[in-house]
Amino acid sequence: MTSIGAAIQHEQRARSGRERRTLVMPEIARTIGNTPLLRLSRVVEGLSGSVTVYAKGEFLNPGGSVKDRAAWAMIESALQQGVLDKSKTLIDATSGNTGIAYAMLCGPLGIRVKLAMPANASEPRKRLLDAYGAEVILTDPMEGTDGSRKLVIEMVAEEPDRYFYPDQYNNDANWRAHFRTTGAEILDQTGGRVTHFVSALGTTGTFTGVSRRLKANNPGVQTLAVQPDSALHAIEGLKHIATADVPGIFDPTLVDRFVEVSTEESEEMTRRLAREEGLFVGISSGANVAAALKVAGEIDRGVVVTILCDSGSRYLE
Repeated sequence: MTSIGAAIQHEQRARSGRERRTLVMPEIARTIGNTPLLRLSRVVEGLSGSVTVYAKGEFLNPGGSVKDRAAWAMIESALQQGVLDKSKTLIDATSGNTGIAYAMLCGPLGIRVKLAMPANASEPRKRLLDAYGAEVILTDPMEGTDGSRKLVIEMVAEEPDRYFYPDQYNNDANWRAHFRTTGAEILDQTGGRVTHFVSALGTTGTFTGVSRRLKANNPGVQTLAVQPDSALHAIEGLKHIATADVPGIFDPTLVDRFVEVSTEESEEMTRRLAREEGLFVGISSGANVAAALKVAGEIDRGVVVTILCDSGSRYLE
């Protein structure tokens, strides 16, 4: 069975399981997803009139980022399996957004949250985590989230009974959240007309889940993975796959092509999105749109979709 077919079968079983169980869901979790698909109008000037570029407004999720989807899916799965309850502390590595989502969702459940995060993460993210009541351990910024993961793994090994470690980089609930929701929404919002999906690689959950869903519907859809053009970049949350620890949930067979973007062009596109489209989003969103426009400029007709990952307010110092 193909990985796409297995994903569909797993989702059918999971849906059946959810129907059999009663789960106390935080009210805030009910507002995750169903974000708008926004047609870009000004930054696309010069493209063929038969090419349309859309961006999924994930910054409008309640926690302010696309990571809300995966965070709730991982928490929900753990609760249903009985491996997470109030006696455990949820611990994970994060560049900020998934950690914020964990804290937002675990607070109403009475579950403690501890997070390891690179010290160079933006101050607004740190302040948000403090506001939600999460405990934060800052790690070496030169090691990025890979260094944060190493610390978490050590802590869990020392006290396994104390922690629940969702491990967002290797947790299948991460990509399945996007297979079930984000990908399905894109198909519905484009009427199935999407021809190209362009998404940056961090945990790779968004790229993997959405790509599998789109290809299950139409194997001809092109799915393009965005990464920085150098290991020495300043695009928070993104991985340069050739030099980083590759997440276990990443499926390279889904990548039709890699598209590289520089920190500078990502920052410039982030400014343009605010000033020309009224979209105040973060630098990873700028990277996604810059890459999407590169792809759109290479085709004569098509529907290109990308992701606006989080709010620009996360980066104000």
